Amino acid sequence: MPIPRKKALTVSHFSITLSLFLAFFISSTSASTNEVSALISWLHSSNSPPPSVFSGWNPSDSDPCQWPYITCSSSDNKLVTEINVVSVQLALPFPPNISSFTSLQKLVISNTNLTGAISSEIGDCSELIVIDLSSNSLVGEIPSSLGKLKNLQELCLNSNGLTGKIPPELGDCVSLKNLEIFDNYLSENLPLELGKISTLESIRAGGNSELSGKFPEEIGNCRNLKVLGLAATKISGSLPVSLGQLSKLQSLSVYSTMLSGEIPKELGNCSELINLFLYDNDLSGTLPKELGKLQNLEKMLLWQNNLHGPIPEEIGFMKSLNAIDLSMNYFSGTIPKSFGNLSNLQELMLSSNNITGSIPSILSNCTKLVQFQIDANQISGLIPPEIGLLKELNIFLGWQNKLEGNIPDELAGCQNLQALDLSQNYLTGSLPAGLFQLRNLTKLLLISNAISGVIPLEIGNCTSLVRLRLVNNRITGEIPKGIGFLQNLSFLDLSENNLSGPVPLEISNCRQLQMLNLSNNTLQGYLPLSLSSLTKLQVLDVSSNDLTGKIPDSLGHLISLNRLILSKNSFNGEIPSSLGHCTNLQLLDLSSNNISGTIPEELFDIQDLDIALNLSWNSLDGFIPERISALNRLSVLDISHNMLSGDLSALSGLENLVSLNISHNRFSGYLPDSKVFRQLIGAEMEGNNGLCSKGFRSCFVSNSSQLTTQRGVHSHRLRIAIGLLISVTAVLALVDDGDFARSSNTIAGSYGYIAPEYGYSMKITEKSDVYSYGVVVLEVLTGKQPIDPTIPDGLHIVDWVKKIRDIQVIDQGLQARPESEVEEMMQTLGVALLCINPIPEDRPTMKAVAAMLSEICQEREESMKVDGCSGSCNNGRERGKDDSTSSVMQQTAKYLRSSSTSFSASSLLYSSSSSATSNVRPNLK
Repeated sequence: MPIPRKKALTVSHFSITLSLFLAFFISSTSASTNEVSALISWLHSSNSPPPSVFSGWNPSDSDPCQWPYITCSSSDNKLVTEINVVSVQLALPFPPNISSFTSLQKLVISNTNLTGAISSEIGDCSELIVIDLSSNSLVGEIPSSLGKLKNLQELCLNSNGLTGKIPPELGDCVSLKNLEIFDNYLSENLPLELGKISTLESIRAGGNSELSGKFPEEIGNCRNLKVLGLAATKISGSLPVSLGQLSKLQSLSVYSTMLSGEIPKELGNCSELINLFLYDNDLSGTLPKELGKLQNLEKMLLWQNNLHGPIPEEIGFMKSLNAIDLSMNYFSGTIPKSFGNLSNLQELMLSSNNITGSIPSILSNCTKLVQFQIDANQISGLIPPEIGLLKELNIFLGWQNKLEGNIPDELAGCQNLQALDLSQNYLTGSLPAGLFQLRNLTKLLLISNAISGVIPLEIGNCTSLVRLRLVNNRITGEIPKGIGFLQNLSFLDLSENNLSGPVPLEISNCRQLQMLNLSNNTLQGYLPLSLSSLTKLQVLDVSSNDLTGKIPDSLGHLISLNRLILSKNSFNGEIPSSLGHCTNLQLLDLSSNNISGTIPEELFDIQDLDIALNLSWNSLDGFIPERISALNRLSVLDISHNMLSGDLSALSGLENLVSLNISHNRFSGYLPDSKVFRQLIGAEMEGNNGLCSKGFRSCFVSNSSQLTTQRGVHSHRLRIAIGLLISVTAVLALVDDGDFARSSNTIAGSYGYIAPEYGYSMKITEKSDVYSYGVVVLEVLTGKQPIDPTIPDGLHIVDWVKKIRDIQVIDQGLQARPESEVEEMMQTLGVALLCINPIPEDRPTMKAVAAMLSEICQEREESMKVDGCSGSCNNGRERGKDDSTSSVMQQTAKYLRSSSTSFSASSLLYSSSSSATSNVRPNLK
């Protein structure tokens, strides 16, 4: 019966097909239902209600394919293939049932405050091509199960809180193109296994500060690599030669790491390289001339390394270069003339090297040049007039070189010039009037040259000027009235010149002025009453002039003032009581004038007066007001050489004083039995009729040796150095900000205190302040200013101290002190040397400096307590001194990295400047 059999077969075939269809339908429906359940469960896994943008996620839906942020496959199974949530504040943990999404190809949950750890189940999503969980709050380790994802091309886990090692199993992701794991807390080594992934185009693992170990040679096998970033890690060792095999590499960014060794010449084979960032490392050797083959290179940043030798001429043939920064190395030789070929060059930074020769005039061909920084070198000769052809030039820093001759008039052709610093050179001639026609010029610094002539009348045209510093030149004539047109001027320093005539009334129109320094000139006449309109003024210094008349009462309106220095003039009359309204004053110096009358009590309303009050060498009379005790933060008080009378009881409450001079007055009675008076030496008290020290049978008029208290045997100047810690914040607030290093107009003091890194970098850190503090201490101990005409060869105080390297740097008046005191001075000098280390990271913190100086101070206190003992008491004191010295030595040794076993003067001076640091970073600036 053939026909019935055929029917049976047809029925059977239909039954099987129907069964398979039903099974598939049920399976697909079940899978979709599971995905709905998993997504809803994830959305409600936090105690907080989900964002309103997820209101379309309906748990009763059979599948999630119409939900926001979800994409499903186009086939009938309707399974989730993409989860794409970006910049929505979820505040949810990582999806706990991620393995439910068996068809998931793209998982993007970025910038959503995703928390918790990445589940190891993610390795079961075998179809995944893209994983982007960047910019979240994920913690824990990167799952090794990711190595099972053979189709994975993009893995972006950057900007989270991930810890642990980078799993070597990632080397099994054979399709991976982009690996972005930067800005986490990953540690240990970069896996060698990454070298197995021939498809890799980008590795970005920087910003993991504990990522360490050698730079893997195997990375050279990733022949498709375009981006390699390992910056801000502890990657060490040399750059592997195998990097030369990466012919497609476009960016090599391995800055701020622990790289050492030489730059491999094989990098010249990376013909597609655009960015080469290797700055802030410990690279040494010469710059390979083979880099000149990199015709596509645009940026070459190699600053702060130990590179030396001449700059290869071949660098000038890299036609695409727009930025070269070789600052803070040891390059020598001249600036290559071939740099004139770099028509695209915008930034040329060669600061802080040993470059000699002259500035090549052919650089005028670099018509796109915006920044030209050659400061802190040995460059000599004239400034080429052709520089004036650089119409786009914004910044020209040439300070601390050996430039000579006139400032060329042609510089006025740099129409876009904003900052010009040619300080500390040998420039002569007059100021070009054309400079003051530059309408964009904001900062002009010509400190410490031999510039003569007058300030051009055209200065009033330079209306953008913010900082003008012509300190320590030979400028004559009057201050032009046109200066009053400089409405943006915040910093005016014309000190140490030969200026004459009056202080122009028009200067009061510079309403943005924060710092006005006209000291050390021959200015005459009265101080203008209209200065009171400068309400933003923080520093006013007109000391060492020939100014006369009364101190204006209107100065009391300057409520922002923190330094007022009127010393060494011929001011007369009384001290204005209105100065008590200047409640922000930290330093007031009215010394060496013809001021008379009594000390106004209103001065003692200035509770911020913590640095110094100097009223010495005047004709003040009357008693010391009792209210002076309100100045409980004051560090230095000098009221010597007046006609003050009465007793000194009012001073006994000034417990923070580290320096007090009451000599040559008419004080009488007993010295108060307080700490500050126990430390006084005779010279600070002599010349007072009837002033007595308790314990003596009679009073003495002028015999200073009799007036010296038994315990006042320690150095006056050393006490200032140690006591400066009390007001260190105030002092550091007055340290110059480097002028061009940042745009802030806040007043920060004088040029000589600038940390060397200001010249090449915009980094401003606590360590920069530590350097400035070290200069202050050197100034106190040596009796010299940072830039002092008595220092031979025009050296800065820092360079002079390092050059002399023995006790001769200490002020001559202090060298005759007892041996124990000289030892204290040398210990303090050693601390100062730590502070002025040219390498910022090798300087101690301010907290450490305070600890070291406190040890020295404590030793002095202990010595005073036992002064007058004999026998075993003396022995105890000596043991205490040795222990203290040893403790201070341990503090300093940490930073000197020295094997010294004592804290002697010679070990400090020599180890700080030579052997101790050369073992670690030889000759590094």
